[in-house]
Amino acid sequence: MTPELTFLALAGLLQGLQFVLMSVPANLELGMGKTAGPRDPDRLGKPLIEQVSPATGRLFRALNNHFEGLILFTLAVVVVTLGDKATGLSAVCSWIYLGARVLYIPAYYFGLTPWRSVIWMVGFAATMLMIVSALI
Repeated sequence: MTPELTFLALAGLLQGLQFVLMSVPANLELGMGKTAGPRDPDRLGKPLIEQVSPATGRLFRALNNHFEGLILFTLAVVVVTLGDKATGLSAVCSWIYLGARVLYIPAYYFGLTPWRSVIWMVGFAATMLMIVSALI
């Protein structure tokens, strides 16, 4: 397996970990009646993310942010892999993306401004560089 695919697999595992980090406190705060139910708006009153503590809300938003970043990173890995454009640069970019995503979770949770945004930008830039490198 290429380094890029390995880091994609690890990013998927990180996404699963983030889901657990968010869902455990959310279930404790809201109860199974809300989290296991159909989540109909008229039943809940307002979205679940608005009913949890600020810290759990940050974990929820970090999880959603990784879904967004993971789409682009997956695209980059697919382009590099299927285009047979994997290089040392794309491997390093993959490592940087995953490292940035790992650092992003506590940065978001603890509200580290501006570091959260800087960390996000590093991961985004690494992903974009992978795509551009595949086109060259």
